[in-house]
Amino acid sequence: MNTIIDVDKNNFSEEVLNSSLPVLVDFWASWCTSCKMMAPILEEVSDVMKEKIKTVKIDAGNSENQELVTKYEIQSLPGIKLIKDGQVIGEFHGIHSRDSLIIKIEEYLK
Repeated sequence: MNTIIDVDKNNFSEEVLNSSLPVLVDFWASWCTSCKMMAPILEEVSDVMKEKIKTVKIDAGNSENQELVTKYEIQSLPGIKLIKDGQVIGEFHGIHSRDSLIIKIEEYLK
């Protein structure tokens, strides 16, 4: 079951900044090979952790989302941020295994 929500500049505030749960934000692009490799891993993490976090993805390749890409200082893809109460509390770069990502997220949520 896909529990990841597509977010863009129009619904970012509602889905991320105003979320009652911490939000794992995946900045990705269709041309990004590493992003494609992380997609199924993020789906598994999202499903396993759905009681603790919300997971969203933002197409960094879409020019309409460049303001968010700049604001969150996305330098490379995939760029993953963990946001709680509107603040970045953690970030992840590159490819991670499902288990290592879950462990790191749990540490940030303590």
